[in-house]
Amino acid sequence: MKNNLSESELITALLNDDESAFCTLYALYKSRLIYFAMKFVKSQEFAEDVFQDAFASVWQNRRFLNPNLPFAPYIYTIVKNRILNLLADMDKEQELKKKILAQSIDFDNGTEDAIMDADLNRLLEKSLDRLTPQQKRVFQMSRKEMKSHKDIAVELNISVYTVQQHISASLKIIRSCLVKYADTYADALLLLCCLSL
Repeated sequence: MKNNLSESELITALLNDDESAFCTLYALYKSRLIYFAMKFVKSQEFAEDVFQDAFASVWQNRRFLNPNLPFAPYIYTIVKNRILNLLADMDKEQELKKKILAQSIDFDNGTEDAIMDADLNRLLEKSLDRLTPQQKRVFQMSRKEMKSHKDIAVELNISVYTVQQHISASLKIIRSCLVKYADTYADALLLLCCLSL
């Protein structure tokens, strides 16, 4: 366990690919960062996604960490940027829904459901086919089965950060696939699709 190490020592260990140091930092910041994110996104699920995505970025970019600089401002900046991106995507989603619904002659709840199911889910299924079997399994366990990253890690006998990497990679692949079908609305469609799973 690395709980007795200072943050500077944890960062140094992380620079040497120490997974337990990563998990310690993850646990240290989880509650406060999710609380911070919830102030803006007003959703526990979105806040957890923001936090997990931020720490996946920490792992992927660990080589650039400086143990002589405080970690808190670094991770809070990442979370803040993720929140801003998410809020921008949510605005795009609302605009996209308005445009889609404006083209519907007979709009009711059934029309909205049909649009979501027929169009967005079709695009999502096409993009899921581009994932590796492991990425697809992890992504579906997270979004469809609503399992936590920890539960997925235990069930698949992989680490939490590996789960995070799979989800992060999956989102990038899905977004790049949706761009082909939706141009500038890729982020909004991605958010809608993930919510509808």
